[in-house]
Amino acid sequence: MAEGRDSWCPGANHAGVQNVEGYIQGFLSRDYVLSRESATALYLAERLGRPLLVEGPAGVGKTDLARTLAEVGDRLLVRLQCYEGLDESRALYEWEYTKQLLYTQILRDKIGEVLAGADTLDDAVKRLDEQGTAFFSESFLLPRPVLRALLSEVPAVLLIDEIDRADEEFEAFLLEVLQDYQVTIPEIGPVRARHRPTVILTSNGTRHLSDALRRRCLFLYVDFPSPDLERQVLSRRVPDLDAAMAARVVKYVERIRALDLRKAPGISETIDWAATLVLLHAKSLGPEVLRGSLCALLKERTDQERALREVPAP
Repeated sequence: MAEGRDSWCPGANHAGVQNVEGYIQGFLSRDYVLSRESATALYLAERLGRPLLVEGPAGVGKTDLARTLAEVGDRLLVRLQCYEGLDESRALYEWEYTKQLLYTQILRDKIGEVLAGADTLDDAVKRLDEQGTAFFSESFLLPRPVLRALLSEVPAVLLIDEIDRADEEFEAFLLEVLQDYQVTIPEIGPVRARHRPTVILTSNGTRHLSDALRRRCLFLYVDFPSPDLERQVLSRRVPDLDAAMAARVVKYVERIRALDLRKAPGISETIDWAATLVLLHAKSLGPEVLRGSLCALLKERTDQERALREVPAP
């Protein structure tokens, strides 16, 4: 699907976070351990009114960054999930042709009045043409995620997720939105944002994004977390995992990521694995425990086999 779901994120701070430390603490209150670099990028993007392009491997928390930002700032989250072949109509708007047809049927009795006094066919066509603009107004628009964020009556966070999966043509369409926070609808003209949304674009780096798109954005690269940061995340997200076991988990995952895997585990997989170990009441990372639990950490059979063969338990 192109749209995803919108969600209203309750909170107390309609004015927004006031400094970098505020972002760190606000995210921490939602159990998201935010690095100072990421907090600074968010602060600058919002204060400068610039979109933020967040790039990095899958599973490092890029999408959750936008979700949590909406929660912290008490804003509507509007998500556009990108995919190959995504076009403007699925991202921006569609005309409600059924509604237009219904209105046409309701008003058909008025056609006689409109055409009254028309001496020629050309005059009649011209009069009907003049009425046609009434059927291309915002009343007949079906907003998709981008337009929904621009027309929102409340401040919004627009998440354009995995932009690298979309085509270059779609990138070109986004340039007006990212530059001017408006879109041009041919039948209506420019539609400007009621409240300028905070725009977060994420990319897994599967292809190079255009210079034109990058130029309009601030840039943040989110890599796999450091061992210290990953331990902090586990203490927040899997509190039942004791500190000694958390240290072993982080050390093992660090070794795993050093391998040439088809899919290196992200922080989300580390959290899932840690929760799995708690459910299994594991006290160590012996071969039997690893064989029974790596299904939560590594999602490729060849990666699991390589890990069991080449990475000893810490």
